[in-house]
Amino acid sequence: MRILIVEDEPALRAQLRSGLVEAGYAVDEADNGRDAQFVGDTETFDAVILDLGLPALDGLTVLKRWRDAGRTMPVLILTARDKWNEKVAGIDAGADDYLTKPFHMEELLARLRALIRRASGLASPVLTCGALALDTRSGRVTLDGQPVTLTSHEYKVLAYLMHRPGAVVSRTELTEHIYAQDFDRDSNTIEVFVGRLRKKLPPEMIETVRGLGYRLVAP
Repeated sequence: MRILIVEDEPALRAQLRSGLVEAGYAVDEADNGRDAQFVGDTETFDAVILDLGLPALDGLTVLKRWRDAGRTMPVLILTARDKWNEKVAGIDAGADDYLTKPFHMEELLARLRALIRRASGLASPVLTCGALALDTRSGRVTLDGQPVTLTSHEYKVLAYLMHRPGAVVSRTELTEHIYAQDFDRDSNTIEVFVGRLRKKLPPEMIETVRGLGYRLVAP
């Protein structure tokens, strides 16, 4: 899953990045509103953490422009402002959740997981497909109750597919969602990760849809 952090305070931005990367997310950053709007318009994200008090262009304007342009990614507003009317303005502008500074990283991660699940129409923090289960809180994957050991990239591919059960996901889409913008992306490596996953899971669970991509199905 890929997250955009929009925060102009370097220390907080670094803290957020560290926590998100440790939690297994691919992370992009912007330190001002103008760059944030451009990146949000041109790249694909599973969620955005957006500060309101930004240079060049304030966060509320950025959010309104994204929504006016049809951008639907979940947005979590993170700000030092705690006045109720500003929270209402943020939600009315299209924000999906609101967290006030200072905050605990555990709470932020929990809110992000919930936003990403809801965007996929999922309610439970434990994603399942047949006997396969992925706990988004712990990153633990089990098959018939037995733990499955995955590399970080294998986990990212599986997690994205499990957030879209039954949907066909192209290699390009997977590449866009498991790598940050500054990563040397190669969609051919997706085939490698899928091949490795098939050796650790029932092979028919990840179905190849010729010419289109992959689909996760219960055997």
